[in-house]
Amino acid sequence: MGEGRGGTATGSAAADSAAGATAAGANVGGEPAQGPRASAGHRSYLPVLLFGCAILIISTGVRSSFGLFMPEMTLARGWSRESFSFAIALQNLMWGLGGSFLGAMADRYGSMRTLLLGGVLYVLGFLGMAWAETGTMLSLSAGLVMGIAIGGTSFGIILATLGRIVPAEQRSFAFGIGVAAGSFGQFLFLPLAGALIASLGWQVTLLIHAAIVGLILVLAPGVRGADGNVTQAAQLRFGQTLRSTMADRNFHLLFWGYFVCGLQVVFIQLHLPAYLIDKGMPANIGATAVALIGLFNVIGSFAAGVLGQKLSRKWLLAAIYIVRSIVIGLFLLAPLGALSVYVFSAAMGLLWLSTVPLTNALIGQRWGVQYLGLLGGVVFFGHQIGSFLGAWLGGRFFDTFGNYDYAWAMIIAFGLFAAVMHAPIDQRPSGQRGVPAAG
Repeated sequence: MGEGRGGTATGSAAADSAAGATAAGANVGGEPAQGPRASAGHRSYLPVLLFGCAILIISTGVRSSFGLFMPEMTLARGWSRESFSFAIALQNLMWGLGGSFLGAMADRYGSMRTLLLGGVLYVLGFLGMAWAETGTMLSLSAGLVMGIAIGGTSFGIILATLGRIVPAEQRSFAFGIGVAAGSFGQFLFLPLAGALIASLGWQVTLLIHAAIVGLILVLAPGVRGADGNVTQAAQLRFGQTLRSTMADRNFHLLFWGYFVCGLQVVFIQLHLPAYLIDKGMPANIGATAVALIGLFNVIGSFAAGVLGQKLSRKWLLAAIYIVRSIVIGLFLLAPLGALSVYVFSAAMGLLWLSTVPLTNALIGQRWGVQYLGLLGGVVFFGHQIGSFLGAWLGGRFFDTFGNYDYAWAMIIAFGLFAAVMHAPIDQRPSGQRGVPAAG
């Protein structure tokens, strides 16, 4: 699985350096530009990393709790489970679509402005969700508005920001830290949201969430130090870059592989609590399960970032998807109880968002980092198409068949599909056709 064939473990970092050098001289369309590493010099990225991690804790934490609101809100408002699922599915789709444009905005105008816009929309989305009385209003607030908000405050923006200032040999590691911070937010907010819903009710809890995401507006200026690196990159042409990359077969393979990640993760995050309640288990088991996924993904994401500096990223990604399918299958075959749920959650947590640092590092490795916000956003749109289907089809299958059996089978099969998508990816920096392929 290593990039090097002779027992070396430096292939990914070397490829990153090559991609950075290529990017420093030209973008994927051949246009000269100053590379971000050259403009960054020896500036420390630690403050930006800390503020970025704080934003990810909030942004990822609050959005991870929607599965806890579904039983409460559908009962109170008289909605079907599919109606709520569709709103969250739309949220994920708009997150991916909006994230592509907001990633381009961050590349051109800087991350701070993008985060401020996303923070404002996040507050408005939670306020609208709290007062929504129809499925249409829920889709507009929790779906449309909040989806764009998440696109402007989540991994795509923060990781692209780090990609501009972190040296290539440390990039995958820094991405792993950022994703681990988001996972810690999931672990932190799930028990908090569950306790607040139980004690104050779902509507007050949504208003508290609105106040919490307002803190993003306070933290966003902390990433301003990275925005000085976008000046030269902003002179490049987005259309040429995107056309050149979209003509690359490897980009499409990565896109559809990432599609599966969204399908699996959002289905489990949204529908696992309801699935366990349907099986007669108390609601706190589901909340604890999703929280444990977040806790163990702190370990998984950090480990993925470290391994991504040493081993072949595409094979690491393929392995993650195969093991996910195996873990889900074993969970369904095992006798259901609190212990089996917690073991499943811990195992899935190790695999949960460990795809994110590897995928973003692979994008930077092959296509450079000047437009990591744009290109990462486009690939992430594939992730969010999967998220849309995972959220919506879970509710659709339940309302049609009265259970989640076909939905579980679907996400197991697609895990194997993702592994097949990643296997043929050429990881060499774009344009280096004469170099023997590694990994």
